[in-house]
Amino acid sequence: MAIQDIYPTALRLLGRPVLVVGGGPVAERRAKGLLDAGAKVTVVAPVASENLRGLADAGLLTWEPREYRTSDLDGVWFVQTATGAPAVDTKVAADAEAQRIWCVNASDHESSAAWTPAVAVVDDVKIAINAGGDPRRAMALRDAVATALETGDLPLRRHRKPDASGKTSTGSVGSVALVGGGPGDSGLITVRGRRLLGQADVVVADRLGPRELLKELAPDVRVIEVGKTPGHHPVPQLEINRILVDEALKGNRVVRLKGGDPYVLGRGGEEAEFCRQHGVEVEVVSGVTSAISVPAAAGIPVTHRGLAKGFSVVTGHEELSEVPARPDHTVVLLMGVAQLRDSAAALAGSGLPLDTPVGIVENGYLPDQRVTIGTLGTIADQAEAVGVANPAVIVIGDVVRVSPFAPQHFKTADYSTITPNRPRVRTN
Repeated sequence: MAIQDIYPTALRLLGRPVLVVGGGPVAERRAKGLLDAGAKVTVVAPVASENLRGLADAGLLTWEPREYRTSDLDGVWFVQTATGAPAVDTKVAADAEAQRIWCVNASDHESSAAWTPAVAVVDDVKIAINAGGDPRRAMALRDAVATALETGDLPLRRHRKPDASGKTSTGSVGSVALVGGGPGDSGLITVRGRRLLGQADVVVADRLGPRELLKELAPDVRVIEVGKTPGHHPVPQLEINRILVDEALKGNRVVRLKGGDPYVLGRGGEEAEFCRQHGVEVEVVSGVTSAISVPAAAGIPVTHRGLAKGFSVVTGHEELSEVPARPDHTVVLLMGVAQLRDSAAALAGSGLPLDTPVGIVENGYLPDQRVTIGTLGTIADQAEAVGVANPAVIVIGDVVRVSPFAPQHFKTADYSTITPNRPRVRTN
């Protein structure tokens, strides 16, 4: 049988009687697949595997412990023969052919009237692949396609539009996914987040996050921009909440694409609560928070043996009075560029030494990433001199000494290093 002779289709076997001839591992797999499809399965075999006997004992299928008879085909819609005995399988296939019943012959795929594809299920998509009668090749292709769907490299988005009631063809309203996109590099979004983005009908996007991924969306995917900058919120948070709910109630799959993590200073909790209050299903997909990942882009760990055992993440100098004022406790400032001078003064006033190292990482993981390193006493002047601007993450504490961008005199005997303290070489 050539692949050109195959007409791909799918059978709806719910409640229909089917026959499996054979009791070994292949027959067991096929019987389970047919049960999953809702078929009424009868197994004919003198000896059956332990699992098949268990299914029969549970009343999930009927087992006839004997040899095959032509009359076993009476009233069935589909046959799978897998006895391991070519003569028996050929007999079953010939009898099925005579009665115009589709039969899969496991012993002879070339003459088999039907083939069983390699199958995988991703969400509500079922993938079935035939590969010229080569089952291992079919399984390899199936796995590759399934992986591409799961990672978002292939689209899973539905294209049947909702009706006037806001319900899709399956009768369900839409949903909202709060997706943390990480610090901005499109390679740092999670697999789950990428997959949901590929399924989205509407994307409500922040100014930060993996903006390059928006270019990969289908042309009819609507992107609603709600990005904020410090002191400038063109779309208030309450309006963002309403947008999410309104679009979901229209039957759309909505992705709220955020930078970093939606639950780390991202107001994701408010959005999730608002959706649930209005009967909208919401999923939260954690992202790589910029508070940790952006310092890492400059080689700065927020904790390091011998230097720091803990860290605090804050957004402004008014919160710094609660933070331990010690070089061995890392302080990470988000959205802190405008208040940097006041924040440094507040920490110094709490007792943090003026020679405590400070690092500023702008545009972490992006091509224009820039690192500025100084001390608590000098960093505000340095930032003004070079024009530091958001988005930026500020790290205060002895961990900054570990950065390959730190000046040589920052190295101390308080931490282990055997490599030269030189900036890394970026490659594009």
